[in-house]
Amino acid sequence: MRISRAFESGFCGISIALALMSPAAAADLGGNCCADLEERIAELEATTARKGNRKVSLTISGWVNEAVFAWDDGTEHNVYVGTNSVEQTRFRFVGEAKITADWSAGYTLEIGTQGHPSGQWNQNSPSSSSSNPNNQDNQLLVRKSYWYIKNNDWGQVAVGLNGTATYHLLDDADFTLTRNISDAEAPAIYLSQFQLRADGLPIGSTPLRWTDIMRGFNNSTPGQSGRRNVVRYDTATYAGFSAAAAWGEASLWDVSLTYKNDIGDFSVLARAGYGQSNNPGTQFTGTPSTYVTGGTSCISSSTTTASFPNFRCDWEGAAATIMHKPTGLFVFGGWGQQHIDTGNAATENLLIEPDSTTWFIQPGIEQKWISLGKTNIFGEYRHDDAGSNPGKTVSSTINFWQAGIIQYIDAAEMSLYVVYEHADGDIFGDSATAATGAPVGKTSLDTFQEGIMGAKINF
Repeated sequence: MRISRAFESGFCGISIALALMSPAAAADLGGNCCADLEERIAELEATTARKGNRKVSLTISGWVNEAVFAWDDGTEHNVYVGTNSVEQTRFRFVGEAKITADWSAGYTLEIGTQGHPSGQWNQNSPSSSSSNPNNQDNQLLVRKSYWYIKNNDWGQVAVGLNGTATYHLLDDADFTLTRNISDAEAPAIYLSQFQLRADGLPIGSTPLRWTDIMRGFNNSTPGQSGRRNVVRYDTATYAGFSAAAAWGEASLWDVSLTYKNDIGDFSVLARAGYGQSNNPGTQFTGTPSTYVTGGTSCISSSTTTASFPNFRCDWEGAAATIMHKPTGLFVFGGWGQQHIDTGNAATENLLIEPDSTTWFIQPGIEQKWISLGKTNIFGEYRHDDAGSNPGKTVSSTINFWQAGIIQYIDAAEMSLYVVYEHADGDIFGDSATAATGAPVGKTSLDTFQEGIMGAKINF
């Protein structure tokens, strides 16, 4: 922000006027008032962020989201502190310039930041052991970086690192306070890298994790996509309806439809979409293992070998929230599915169940009962019928139960939250998985419980 010369002159004039009203002060000021003031202003300008030009606006925003996580896997328990990976801490630069009354252009640059990412720790340590630099401790990562051109009637075209059309397809159908605390992906993210137990013991020679038995290439949630380098088109909104389509490298594409409107005493938000990809991602060498970035790692997040030569991943999903405005009662629910083909004979023999599905329902109430701001009380049930993880599981059934309370503080744009999560289920294996993964037949999992207490403050 630059301080104008008019402000400098005006401020200096006020200082002199005040000095003239006080003879003693006037004697102390001497003749260096404006010189000293200009020197100080120059120092401030040297340490102040400023726009590169006066035609493009610049808005800086973001949030900090840190929490305390108390977990119990039936054998061990502990308490960790770190960045809530459901909606990690971030800051965002958004620029926009008016071209004409109907046309505009702009950009978005969003940077994520994390201390201990909660989606990467396990029973052994609160520190991340991921090979992927984006998932390690104390990292900055580019979440979005794209430019766009927009017309008020025809919509927007954006190019760069951005959410695809089905990015947060299920999550963004929630317009209540639970969106950034307990969305569709949250049950899976909160458990993620924790190791499974059966009768108190780890499962597999390399212990299986919750993320190993859940499917869905983006945060273990079938039916939605992630952020990729894409060309994305969003229509304008007509009668509450809007649509989006995106295309990325190596034949990744998806489409979505959104409806948002008020119907009498009810607010409605609904989303549906479909996507397809022939790109299993790119494999990199890391420590302690290889890892995959980009594309759609529907088979594995550590290797692409099992996905070739004819990889294809399809996903689809739908979700909606309906709220009764006078009472604040709401229901948020959705469904997602993922299907995998590879053309790899060895993989296909292990891919006994190529389909994975999830469905969930979250009822609650959101009202402003106290002057601080709205309060949200909710419960949630999510059920996953997860398909095969080749060499690790034949299939899995997982149940998640959640309940929580969120208190929004208007004066600080801050959400205080407490969430409880309970997870259990069964995994199924055969002779091909018994050596390194799920034992032959059905194995019932020990219950995993977690309590999350934290805050998200916007700026």
